[in-house]
Amino acid sequence: MLSVIFVLLAFQVVQAQKNKPIDRKATRQTKALYHNLRKLAKKQTLFGHQHATEYGHGWMGDFDRSDVKSVTGSHPAIIGIDFSGFSGRPAEAIQTAKERVRKTVIDTYNRGGVITAAWHFSNPISPGGFNWVDSVSKPAVGSIIPGGEAHAQYKEILRGVGEWAHTVKGNDGKLVPIIFRPYHEFDGGWFWWGKPHASREDFITLWQFTVSYLRDSLQVHNFIYAFSPDNKFRTEAQYLERYPGDEWVDMVGVDNYGDMGRNRFAPDTAALKLKIVSDYAQKAGKLAAFTETGLESIPDTTWWTNMLLKTMKTYPVQLTYVLVWRNDMRSPTHFYAPFPGQVSAPNFLKFYRDPYTLFEKDLKKIYRRKFLGIF
Repeated sequence: MLSVIFVLLAFQVVQAQKNKPIDRKATRQTKALYHNLRKLAKKQTLFGHQHATEYGHGWMGDFDRSDVKSVTGSHPAIIGIDFSGFSGRPAEAIQTAKERVRKTVIDTYNRGGVITAAWHFSNPISPGGFNWVDSVSKPAVGSIIPGGEAHAQYKEILRGVGEWAHTVKGNDGKLVPIIFRPYHEFDGGWFWWGKPHASREDFITLWQFTVSYLRDSLQVHNFIYAFSPDNKFRTEAQYLERYPGDEWVDMVGVDNYGDMGRNRFAPDTAALKLKIVSDYAQKAGKLAAFTETGLESIPDTTWWTNMLLKTMKTYPVQLTYVLVWRNDMRSPTHFYAPFPGQVSAPNFLKFYRDPYTLFEKDLKKIYRRKFLGIF
């Protein structure tokens, strides 16, 4: 009888935590963002662009500029940033990176936009940067988890992230909520934290420790934690192979370039993977997102409506956002969002005007629980 009672109590605890942030001490603004993203996803999806306001095609550091705004009149609803500069550099360079990213975060919040942070984390125990380089890289995951020889070093790096997270305050004096997406595309081998370089058990330990240390030890309460493998799965079981557990994840996502034109145009396959992610999110009480996608150089003049929008609308999925990758300031070909004169810009305007997509100027009071919706 007692065992039955314990099982029921455990079930009730799990159910009570559904559709809520895993951080019970999350700030009011973070809880409101979580709630409002979930509400909007029932019918619409926020559009995002990595580094959209930091730089773009042929420019850098202009005030209140983005290539997306230059085409549509509005910034993306989601602005992607990166914690890549927060470690693995001289102290002065780290401080400069933190100040630059802080400004982007605060400016976005003050305008009413939403921030998501990736982490291209330089290998803390070997050269090679965040990529896996056969000649120099060492598998670091086992070294930085509890009991590893570089664990203290990892805690120091996380302390730097945590201290920074306590400094990002908007004009209202409130901490800015951030969708934090560490260790993305972990099912591939191109990053040092990838599947070939870390056991399943060590990867899960790394994820759980990272969340616990930031949330419980460093008292960071303005993060929403997003889990995002690449597109290598075909079933829910494959998707969840390295999943750390519902109590450690707020948002489930997928990064998918391969099915979206990089390797093949496979909208049906991409749509099925989005359905797997969205179905799990609804079952587990999580948010879902298309966390990274895009087609480099966008040579397909109808990619936005005939590929991206079609893929997201194939099934009745609930996706909080879709984010395309960055527009390099120097490269003439490395860009994922259009700029004035780019061949897909007219089609992007159709994508922008579709009622399904939301941009920054569409959002209204997304950091308040009494959400007023959109225009």
